[in-house]
Amino acid sequence: MGKDESDDVEVEDESQIEQQGVGWQTQQQQQPSRHYQGQSQCRIENINAQEPNRRVESEAGVTELWDQNNEQFECAGVAPARYIIQPNGLLLPFFVNAPRLVYIVQGRGMSGALIPGCPETFHSIRQSAQLRAGRSQQQGARDQHQKIRQIQQGDILALPAGVTHWLYNEGETPLIAVSLHDTSSNANQLDRNLRRFQLAGSQQTQTTSYQQRQQQRQQVRGQQQDIPANNIFSGFSVETLAEAFGVSTETARRLQGQDDQRGNIVFVEGGLHAIRPQQGEEEEQQEQRYRTANGLEETICSMRLKQNIANPTREDIYSEQGERITTLNSQKLPILNFLQMSAERGVLYQNALYAPHWHSNAHSVIYVTRGSCRCQIVGNQGRQVFDGQLNQGQMLVVPQNFAVVAQAGNEGFEWVSFKTNANAMTSPLVGKTSVLRAMPVDVLMNAYQISREEANRLKYNRQEETLILTPGSRSQVRASA
Repeated sequence: MGKDESDDVEVEDESQIEQQGVGWQTQQQQQPSRHYQGQSQCRIENINAQEPNRRVESEAGVTELWDQNNEQFECAGVAPARYIIQPNGLLLPFFVNAPRLVYIVQGRGMSGALIPGCPETFHSIRQSAQLRAGRSQQQGARDQHQKIRQIQQGDILALPAGVTHWLYNEGETPLIAVSLHDTSSNANQLDRNLRRFQLAGSQQTQTTSYQQRQQQRQQVRGQQQDIPANNIFSGFSVETLAEAFGVSTETARRLQGQDDQRGNIVFVEGGLHAIRPQQGEEEEQQEQRYRTANGLEETICSMRLKQNIANPTREDIYSEQGERITTLNSQKLPILNFLQMSAERGVLYQNALYAPHWHSNAHSVIYVTRGSCRCQIVGNQGRQVFDGQLNQGQMLVVPQNFAVVAQAGNEGFEWVSFKTNANAMTSPLVGKTSVLRAMPVDVLMNAYQISREEANRLKYNRQEETLILTPGSRSQVRASA
């Protein structure tokens, strides 16, 4: 991949916009769902598996960041992050300038997505009793807030740009969440740099680097994905905040996070207590209502923002050997049509093959949740741009229309992939629904200079309707050939 140095200039005024951005802005207006800033500069010659290059430590956890200026992330228009939250740890509220999907790799807890203008639909059942006891007592005990969602391993959270979000770990093991931001979305109207806006906390702890060289490179190039040193309240005067909220100047200073060195993930003493429904029959009835609804009556305030893609009942591809794939698109979770993102979760057993395929309308960003695979990616020049091992915790971008194949290692291979389209379309090269199967035999004969018998084998040997090829089925084909 390559990139012109002019792309690194931060736009500060209209004259710079005219000089730097006329070309891609014109393209942007012609595209309904994604920016194409800098598309002509994406010369994809080599792709590498990526690990986080920055680690920001806080009181109750760690935020790990991938280099959003890395060529493959930059060309795909995405920015990844990973949060590791200790038990009783709270990821403080923040929002970003791009839509995002968050996958819960491990753990369980609570999540809040605060959408402007939506009502406080969760309220205490003790309010009426407190009201009878007196207004002053009622004011002291009353609590109302927007909906809280219980989260667990396998959940996907879909969050629009500008929506404030927080996470709390109420389990006994660390909660791990991987987030992918679509910085090329039209919702991000400034540029393709990810910007975080903290509503609380102050990042005073030290930031350590995995690779000092990468860090220096980021600083030279300008904008880099990082945790803000201060929250947004710190930019206002104490007096203005005190007047706006009707609180004391001391409380206003607390809002600013002055002398707060806990970072952006903090411990909650005694655990977090918030109003929420209990799991059980009510949740099952709600889930059934979601499955039967057509989604047309949903508003942004009532839309589902969460779905579990580790649930076996939602698997789209399943084999008795244990291989399985679950897709999540806007047909299943309507808000994804608004975000123009989707996801896929897959499990392959030892040596199973995810057959060659490409995505015709989306980039795919693979994150390995367990095990490993050997992966190969081939570009439009018919040349490999990646051939290597992909291990747990690593991330890899598969550009739109690039062909990819993956074979699980000895410990199997589990992954989640984020896609930059609400309904990503997969085109297989092998199997019953493949492009080769759809061609006439004579076309195959002349295209590959093979006999009719060989063309028929090429076309009909694979009867699978899925992209998963198990080791047993591959050996049977080789024996019969």
